[in-house]
Amino acid sequence: MELNHIVFIVMDSCRYDSFMAAATPNIDRLGEASKRYSYASWTAPSHHTFAMGMLPHTSPKEVFASEVYKDEFAQWKDRTGHTEIAFKEFLPDLSLPKVLRKLGYRTVAKVSMPVLNKNTLISRDFDDYKLMANHNNFKGMIDEMEFPDGEPHYYFLNLGETHYPYMLSGADLPHISGLHGALKGMDAAAVATAGMPAKQSFEPGQMEMLRQQQVKCVEYIDGQIGRLMAMAPSNTHFIVTADHGELFGEDGYFGHGPIMHEKCFEVPFVEGRVG
Repeated sequence: MELNHIVFIVMDSCRYDSFMAAATPNIDRLGEASKRYSYASWTAPSHHTFAMGMLPHTSPKEVFASEVYKDEFAQWKDRTGHTEIAFKEFLPDLSLPKVLRKLGYRTVAKVSMPVLNKNTLISRDFDDYKLMANHNNFKGMIDEMEFPDGEPHYYFLNLGETHYPYMLSGADLPHISGLHGALKGMDAAAVATAGMPAKQSFEPGQMEMLRQQQVKCVEYIDGQIGRLMAMAPSNTHFIVTADHGELFGEDGYFGHGPIMHEKCFEVPFVEGRVG
């Protein structure tokens, strides 16, 4: 039985309506994008759910959560092209890369966010795991990819282009750290003020500029996905989604993380094969 190659693309911080505002002719070849919801509001926990084999969810009413989970895991049969997956193999580790390795996949991850570096637990069951040197290096990831005959590959790609500062190198924008960067700088900072952050924000015009720039970043990614599609065999199953959304001033919020707002959880989702 020939297994499909799988390419799982996560556009970090890409909110649903930014994706829908972008021109994405290559991604559109996979099917119609839908609105789904992230299990978390920031990168690390969302990626841990991906490593478990769980994707952004719909929000069905009057159904037990267990039924939603079962339906989600069952879809890995179609994604892999292997109809005999033993779902007990997910236990007790709850690791999708481990299950895929047992099926015969070479599992490869390329990530952009330092909070996902190879020393974190998420890297454990990958054959090859790399934190890219450049935050915006989807192009470099593609340059390193191959699809050899007789060796199905599972590629997990975390893209930084759609994450702040949205490829705006050299722009006069503040440096905003995520969890990794915040921890890295805390020892050098005044510990007495660590729990009392100064109120900071952007002007409304800057917020709109950043939102529009995220849309442009989606279009850039779509162009690179077109290049990747031209390389990939016809039996390659693509998944394109995001780990969480982003706030651009709605109700006084910016960014993501410790935020409870629908725009922080709404993400695009599309999957399929080019054929």
